[in-house]
Amino acid sequence: MAVGFAVHGAFPRDAARYGSGLGALALAAHLTVRLRAPYADPLVLPIAFLLNGLGLVLIYRLDLATPGASAAPTQLVWSTLGMALFMAAVLSLRDHRALQRYAYVCVATALALLTVPVFFPAVNGAKIWVRFAGLSFQPGEFAKVLLAVFFAAYLAAGRHALAYLGRTIGPLRLPPGRVLGPVVAIWLVSVGVLVLERDLGTSILFFGLFVVLLYVATGRLGWIAVGLLLVAAGAVAVASVEPHVNERVRDWLHPFAGTESGGGGANQLAQSLFAFAAGGVLGTGLGEGHSSLIGFAMKSDFILATVGEELGLAGLTALFLLYALLIACGFRTALVLRDPFGRLLAAGLAAILALQVFVIAGGVTGLIPLTGMPMPFLAQGGSSVITNWIIVALLVRLSDSARGQPGQPERPGETGRPGASGRPGGRAGRSRRSAAAA
Repeated sequence: MAVGFAVHGAFPRDAARYGSGLGALALAAHLTVRLRAPYADPLVLPIAFLLNGLGLVLIYRLDLATPGASAAPTQLVWSTLGMALFMAAVLSLRDHRALQRYAYVCVATALALLTVPVFFPAVNGAKIWVRFAGLSFQPGEFAKVLLAVFFAAYLAAGRHALAYLGRTIGPLRLPPGRVLGPVVAIWLVSVGVLVLERDLGTSILFFGLFVVLLYVATGRLGWIAVGLLLVAAGAVAVASVEPHVNERVRDWLHPFAGTESGGGGANQLAQSLFAFAAGGVLGTGLGEGHSSLIGFAMKSDFILATVGEELGLAGLTALFLLYALLIACGFRTALVLRDPFGRLLAAGLAAILALQVFVIAGGVTGLIPLTGMPMPFLAQGGSSVITNWIIVALLVRLSDSARGQPGQPERPGETGRPGASGRPGGRAGRSRRSAAAA
């Protein structure tokens, strides 16, 4: 409504219909969680809906600045499909440990998904899209969840050997090759394919996910230091041989080169920095900015610049707090869960969201080179929004198991004898679920 009044001075015609539709979906998702995951973290689902709704508003606002290139209706369809998959996953997946049995199926599917875009033409310099029969999707988005499941299952099975066996080199204990070799080989294959596709953002995401899970599995900080050194060495090596990456590094080092020379004009990063500067503390107001100057990526990679310009530093802070709360829910679930696979999977899913937010926010603000990734729930992209809803479904299932396991404190409003709580599915657990459902 604020966007409609700011741009056209009138109430948008379809606002009530779209709003009621989203409200019905939110109610259906809430009832699904109450029915099948009553102990789930109560913050996860509302934050996901709020972020998804804010993304739809921002895309609709940018549609008004680009007549003829409407993206909000399509994004609404993908969001609806993602919410439907969220509800289907919560209803069908009763125990997250069932995923552990399909670890190798997940990694085989992930590698196949990562390989397919190599055979399709590049889009904006990167081969990450599959276009068929008028439809397009980004397989790497689905692959990251599948790889998280595989890494969690494999590292959970070999965590003792990773932590206590092998050679000690300085402060670092190097695990036996037979334990670490297969997972490193699979990671190298996935990253190699991504380098061929020039999708460095997803490569950094996979590498960060691997290092975080290795640290969680072993509890050794040395892996974080090794990971940072390898990231720096890999970035320098790839930037020196790959023209597409080299161009992005040049834009990062000299974002105002085109403006200063007076010939090439401001590039996307410079326009993004101008937008943040124009927003100031409180912003110009929704619909009152000039994000269209950024160009074709304003609805995807650079949608955060619109937030900075039209909602200001205050809006950006609120947005990052929402992401921080969602990520904290994932890590808090990982701390509470007692089974190693669930703990690693929850940490991996939270790490995926955290790395995406850091890589994108760092890229559009000039902290690190641009890598080309969608902001979770906010940016245009069907593959991205569906994958994020699957991540939320897994976090809901994992947090339900964590908060329903023995030893967890009773929540306000619950009754029962002290210490009578039980695992979901047990006698006490069933009685608590029945009471919650009633």
